[in-house]
Amino acid sequence: MESVLRAAALYLVLLLMFRVTGRRSLRETTPFDLVLLLVVGEATQQALLGEDFSMVNALVVIATLLAIDVGFSLLKQRSAAAERLLDGVPTILVAEGKPIEDRLARARVDLGDILQAARERQGITTLAEIRWAVLEADGMITIIPQRPEAPPAHR
Repeated sequence: MESVLRAAALYLVLLLMFRVTGRRSLRETTPFDLVLLLVVGEATQQALLGEDFSMVNALVVIATLLAIDVGFSLLKQRSAAAERLLDGVPTILVAEGKPIEDRLARARVDLGDILQAARERQGITTLAEIRWAVLEADGMITIIPQRPEAPPAHR
């Protein structure tokens, strides 16, 4: 039972820590982020297993973590509030070509990240060409370009 409680507590703490530290997709992970993730994995292994390194204990811990994960996914399917709480919500970072500085700072995203996403996904090179830049709940940045001006009507 101790292993189940350890696994549940650690799952919740890690969920909270990763939500607080921000959203970044695996594609945008730096080499340092990867090393940090490996170190976190090693540290959590110690906390999860304690002194009992038996196969049974490891399987109990793994089953607990998977059960919690499945439980949260079912909860998110049934409750929009739970989904917002667990996954977060999209955040508009640029509106009509103008950066929203407080949101950029809170999300720890800079204009270089936005312009890189704009170049990669839309071929856009300036902020003025961006109608909306949205940091999605999964950490990806979506770029919605400005609408081109309609050509004048010919008579």
